[in-house]
Amino acid sequence: MQTLYDSDTYSVTHMLANAEADGKTALGVIKTVQYPSGVPTMARHGFEIVDKRSGKEVYLDGSWAELFQQHIMAWQVNTPTQEEVEDTLEQYAELAQNPVVVH
Repeated sequence: MQTLYDSDTYSVTHMLANAEADGKTALGVIKTVQYPSGVPTMARHGFEIVDKRSGKEVYLDGSWAELFQQHIMAWQVNTPTQEEVEDTLEQYAELAQNPVVVH
């Protein structure tokens, strides 16, 4: 997990659900002739966006994560203002239904 953004209003964390501690993709338990060490598992990642004002969070995975990843890549090309980032995060935060729970 890696914190990508943290402000007074929002926090964004990139989660690598099936990554090894060294950052490599985990191998599955099924071994084949083609994959003697184990069949690679499908990369699964997502983004947790926490709205600190409401105390709610949303986890984006699948196509939502891919869409959000496109925003991040665009931000790397054209550095946005903090206001632009916050406006984009506000749109995603509208999906937030889950209260933030610390384990």
